[in-house]
Amino acid sequence: MIDASTFLRRALLADAIFSGVAALGFTFGAGTFARLFNLPEALLLETGLFLIAYTALVGWLASRPSVSRALVLLVVIGNAAWTVGSIALLLSGAVSPNLAGELMVVAQAIATGVFAELQYVGLRRSGRVVAA
Repeated sequence: MIDASTFLRRALLADAIFSGVAALGFTFGAGTFARLFNLPEALLLETGLFLIAYTALVGWLASRPSVSRALVLLVVIGNAAWTVGSIALLLSGAVSPNLAGELMVVAQAIATGVFAELQYVGLRRSGRVVAA
């Protein structure tokens, strides 16, 4: 466990808010967003459901004065992988989004990459190891 810096906690909280909004939108509006972005409804619904659990985890981490360094690093790596995976999805041809869909996927990939970077910086700024 480490003392979580204020910077790290704020980066995690911002990620939780962003992910929570996306979770609600994709879970409860998957059909609408599928038509708007020309993306598979099942993909959006499953993404929304995953983000509910992710939001709970990241929100919980943001609320803690001390956190597991390994768990935060897992969040950072997961965000970086999400960014790469989002771009790979577009390039793979597995989906055929319209322009709005492409812009949405790229925008959320960039945002997720920014969260990964901010969380990594926050992790590096975090304090000493705390005895368990």
